[in-house]
Amino acid sequence: MKQILVRQGKAMVEEVPAPQVTPGSVLVRVDHSCISIGTEMSGVRSSGDPLWKKALRHPNQVRKVLQMAARDGIGQTRRVVQGKLAAAGNPTGYSLAGVVVEVGEGIDDISVGDRVACAGAQCANHADYVCVPRNLTVLVPDGLGLDNASTVTLGAIALQGVRRASPTLGESFVVIGLGILGQLTVQLLKANGCHVIGTDLNRDRIQTALDNGLDIGLHPEDGNDIASVARLTDGIGADGVIITAAAATDAIVSTAFSMCRKKGRVVLVGDVGLGLNRADFYAKELDFFISCSYGPGRYDRPYEEEGLDYPVSYVRWTENRNMSAYLRLLADGKLNVSALIDSRYPIEQATDAYAALAEQGDAPLMVLLRYEQTEDPNHVVANPLASSAASDRIRIAIVGAGGFAKGMHIPNLQSMGEDYHIQAIASRTGHNAQTTAKQCAANYATTDYAKIVSDADVDAVLLCTRHDLHADMALQALQAGKHVLVEKPLALTAAELKQVTTFYQENGETPPVLLTGFNRRFSPHIQYIHKEIAQRSNPMIINYRMNAGHIPLDHWVHGKEGGGRNLGEACHIYDLFTYLTGSKVTQVTAHALDPKTGHYGRRDNFVATISFDDGSVATLTYTALGCGAYPKEHMELYVDGTVMVLEDYQKVSVYGRPNKGMKTTTMAKGQREEVEAFAQAIKQGGEWPIPLWQQVQATEIALSVDTSLN
Repeated sequence: MKQILVRQGKAMVEEVPAPQVTPGSVLVRVDHSCISIGTEMSGVRSSGDPLWKKALRHPNQVRKVLQMAARDGIGQTRRVVQGKLAAAGNPTGYSLAGVVVEVGEGIDDISVGDRVACAGAQCANHADYVCVPRNLTVLVPDGLGLDNASTVTLGAIALQGVRRASPTLGESFVVIGLGILGQLTVQLLKANGCHVIGTDLNRDRIQTALDNGLDIGLHPEDGNDIASVARLTDGIGADGVIITAAAATDAIVSTAFSMCRKKGRVVLVGDVGLGLNRADFYAKELDFFISCSYGPGRYDRPYEEEGLDYPVSYVRWTENRNMSAYLRLLADGKLNVSALIDSRYPIEQATDAYAALAEQGDAPLMVLLRYEQTEDPNHVVANPLASSAASDRIRIAIVGAGGFAKGMHIPNLQSMGEDYHIQAIASRTGHNAQTTAKQCAANYATTDYAKIVSDADVDAVLLCTRHDLHADMALQALQAGKHVLVEKPLALTAAELKQVTTFYQENGETPPVLLTGFNRRFSPHIQYIHKEIAQRSNPMIINYRMNAGHIPLDHWVHGKEGGGRNLGEACHIYDLFTYLTGSKVTQVTAHALDPKTGHYGRRDNFVATISFDDGSVATLTYTALGCGAYPKEHMELYVDGTVMVLEDYQKVSVYGRPNKGMKTTTMAKGQREEVEAFAQAIKQGGEWPIPLWQQVQATEIALSVDTSLN
């Protein structure tokens, strides 16, 4: 399918794989999409900025990069940064309308063939097909054209701004900035029975607003606009001001305050300077409101992505209900958006459309893109620049092209060209799959995992998806005869783990290799310790501390996709204990902290104790209570009069033996060595890098700890 991607200061139309429908979402064939002139053109321009200028805008990101370089080394940091920059062809657009072609599981109020309008910068992009969650999708009323309906997001933003102002019949309002949001705001205020004054630097926009219901238009060159508002409101001042302008100056918000009567209100919808002067609003006791985009629900992941709605009796107007209300106003003729649409371009000419917008001094109010393709969505796109695989290479497909895959696995695989050929890249979003496939010269990009599973030219699969998909995807690949390297965790439930073990019980002498991404055991530091304790004569005591750092409780790692930090990260350490002892588990206990505030959770603040049948006892202290300035991981191992101390995978100190330990300049957590071991196991056969029973045991320990924590 065709999609617009923004890269290096330009908007380009590229062929990318179409998305798959997901549970709780609908797949939409786009009919029209709306270019948001201000927001999108700003993004296009900033994408062409040099790296130093981007760094100045995001100093926090620069600090993170510097911290990563100090911790992980310049080489690894460069790979991570380059991996993110390589995907800098970002999608754009957040407002469209089209026809539903497929409905995801869990949706029963939208059907194939329904006409819908969709919002959301994370999904409602300029593309032939989009997959949009239910709460960002609304039905289009009969009789309303899909071209007008494609403005739904801009309409909902304007409507939410008006709702924040709480206008009543007969009140006087000023709208500062008569771009598209200002134009819609004027019409919405008129529909509320208000007397509306508008101001803008562009006389043509003032005239457009006057043509569509504005009562009085003011241009700064025609006199003092503050004095004019006072005169036009009988000396009282405006009941309210809605700012829909976009400018860096602080003068706009100061002017808005000055235009208001005592006890008036100002609503900020646009993007302006916020250097507030107390004297502007204190004496009048003004109310200042911020309007958050489309309305309640925006930026709330459970609402937008998981479909959890707010009860209408408590939250009357959510972003979804605002979208529907705007479309009804259009359908009833209460708003006129057709007069605000300057031009329409076919999607094939989108590059020309954006170039024309960039060259125009006075940008148009609104531009639409139209889509005329009728072919079924194509989920696979070949890479014409792909290199061919030598006969002795392992042809591997990477599923899930996130930051870790692009910053760690792909660079490692590319540096091991004697062992691997990257055959395919699969990702939930087509533009990410296509960009990554080009980056690593893969044969094709796809959004369809079934294509990977059925491809006879794929020998092995590397799964880097979210945790809840691991077990099922791994099993599908194994059943297709493909070797699997699955990032931890292997499974999130006992039932999922049972399916994997059953597969190996039922599948012969030489089934495909399964390797769970427990990379720490492959670290040169752990290999050194393992060698030192190989001849031990007694059980060990192992104390491991993970200063994991706080992750907000609404983050996906804590939800059903992640399974929690015990299953998702602490499993690394359970595997490490299993590797160092080489023994079966006899007992697992865990004790969680009960936080006194809602900031912390009990499932990432706990101590787990594991006993092994060789007599060894290991404890893990896992906490999100600590400080990021303190090292993350620390292990002490006591055995046979010796103490070994591991410090953040950079240093091993040995006490009680003449050995001096070892040290590396950067963290060495074994990711590359893990991939090397996977290749060796596939090519040479024999023992797996991690025996199946140990992979299963590490997962079972995590499940037992989770039961205790719950």
